[in-house]
Amino acid sequence: MEKPSIEEIEKQGKIRAAQINNALGLFILFFGIVVISAMFFTDTFIGQMTNLAAGVLLSAIGLGMVLVAKKTIKKLS
Repeated sequence: MEKPSIEEIEKQGKIRAAQINNALGLFILFFGIVVISAMFFTDTFIGQMTNLAAGVLLSAIGLGMVLVAKKTIKKLS
């Protein structure tokens, strides 16, 4: 049985890290959507705008993480 090369081990590690980032990005994206939807249940205008800004920021970060992770996985596979 032949040992895997260092390059193969590094490639597997990068793929595993990308998969973790994909899952984390999906969670952050979901949480951002929840915060945006909470905007409709907030009474004050300041609260609504705060929820909107925080939700959009979280959603953008989550979506970015998912897209970069998918691109990395596709490139390495």
